[in-house]
Amino acid sequence: MSATILIVDDEEAISWSLRKAFERQGHRVGVAASAEAAFPLAKQLKPDVVILDVRLPGMDGLDALGRLREITSNAPVIVITAHGNLSTAVRAVEGGAFDYLSKPFDLNQALDTVARALGSRARPVEEPTPTLEPDPEELVGRSLAMQAVFKRIALVAPTDASVLITGESGTGKELVARAVHRHSARRERPFLPVHVAALNPNLVESELFGHVKGAFTGAGQPKPGLLALADGGTVFLDELGDIPLPVQAKLLRVLEHQEVMPVGGTAPVRINVRVLAATHADLMKQVNAGQFRHDLYFRLNVFEVHLPTLRDRPEDIAQLCDHFLRHFGNGKALATTTVDYLRSRTWPGNVRELRNALEHAAIVARTGQLLPEHFPPPATLGGAETVAERIGTLVRDWVRERSQVIEPTELYDEMLKCVEPALLDEVLRQTSNNRVVASRRLGLARATLRKLIAKYRTAEEAGVDEEEG
Repeated sequence: MSATILIVDDEEAISWSLRKAFERQGHRVGVAASAEAAFPLAKQLKPDVVILDVRLPGMDGLDALGRLREITSNAPVIVITAHGNLSTAVRAVEGGAFDYLSKPFDLNQALDTVARALGSRARPVEEPTPTLEPDPEELVGRSLAMQAVFKRIALVAPTDASVLITGESGTGKELVARAVHRHSARRERPFLPVHVAALNPNLVESELFGHVKGAFTGAGQPKPGLLALADGGTVFLDELGDIPLPVQAKLLRVLEHQEVMPVGGTAPVRINVRVLAATHADLMKQVNAGQFRHDLYFRLNVFEVHLPTLRDRPEDIAQLCDHFLRHFGNGKALATTTVDYLRSRTWPGNVRELRNALEHAAIVARTGQLLPEHFPPPATLGGAETVAERIGTLVRDWVRERSQVIEPTELYDEMLKCVEPALLDEVLRQTSNNRVVASRRLGLARATLRKLIAKYRTAEEAGVDEEEG
């Protein structure tokens, strides 16, 4: 079915390619190079979908977003930008944007997004609430992986849903939690990070839920727990997997009923907290091993934000370095050769390791430029072999074992059946089932990816395709 599409972008090449692509599909297309030119054109065309660039001459695209939605009776607006960051994603979502695309984007991705927009017809949204300015430790990254993270934060922040933040150590899980709180309605109330692993194992219950006078030896006075201290705000439980099983049942009650039972108490205390949690461990493995309650896992994992490793987004390293060096305020900068050197390292400690290495280099360097020799040597975690080395060892062991029981001509196909499902599941999980991003990361054509999904997933699973990320 044909529709009317309005493109607002001052880059002629992008406007031309989009216009030709939509006209080939039978749509009517109008183009404006500024927001000021778009307003009268929108009144004339009454578009079904608007594609809006952020950086425009004159009025900013995000400032024009609300006016365009008003003129077009809340037609879906797809925001595009070459300067994507968390603040842009939040403003776009709060302004009622249907979706958010980062340049350079695949033309098929734009076509698919418009098709979804035409099928949905965006609904009116509530007035946006003001957001705080980004703090000095704002999440940084222009990679597709980080743009997906920004989008998920922007979607979940205005809600009260529990969020499970996953990723390796050093990827910035607490920064995600702080960003969710900062962009929520609870921003003026406390944000309380609780590092579960640092709590006294014998006093975890008392620390979290509080205790009454005389509850145990030494409890001379009643004491509110950390959850009560965050009343009205947000609690961030870091290293969630370290919570003892007996305490998990009480935490489940907090999530389900918003009340805590102090140690030694006889009546529950009402509270109002949002719980965010983080872990680098595989909680499902702990659930299957009986070390973590399955009902608590699913209650906490209402919405997951997975952080990519630094080695999965080397294109962000230069921007991260600039961000940290500005924070240090020492006037140092990276030499061109240094950027290539830093991108070649694997960074097992992720962004935290990069930051510490930059601080080390800034101390060692005597000039304004940081050179590769100023950085500490790559970290080796306990002298362990790399992941690639471990995979190589496992493959060799597997070949020796399977060669004894199957025909040699079947080895390759059977190895693919072992590896491809895990590779597919992990990449789709990291990209939130966004097949466009997943196919790029895998270096596969989208048709090939669809065949793999059909091969290894059930019909119900294969139907999930959250391309909005």
